Amino acid sequence: MEIAFSPGAWREWRRLPVAVQRRLKEKLLRYSRDPLAYGVKLTDQSIGQYRFRVGDYRIVFDLAGETLFVLAVGNRKEIYR
Repeated sequence: MEIAFSPGAWREWRRLPVAVQRRLKEKLLRYSRDPLAYGVKLTDQSIGQYRFRVGDYRIVFDLAGETLFVLAVGNRKEIYR
């Protein structure tokens, strides 16, 4: 499955510490093999359809065919605001 970032999500990703980026990348690659098995459907889909949980961080995404489109990346305290 291909992984694509929205411009806003890419900016958020680059602002994260390198160690956090590495950890999120590892999980994102693993979870992208079967996103519906690991992803949780969001009740308020205004920011995206699904999310992955990686410790205190969340990756909000949509699925479009064979593409996992990352819409937001951030700490769980700030991601849904």
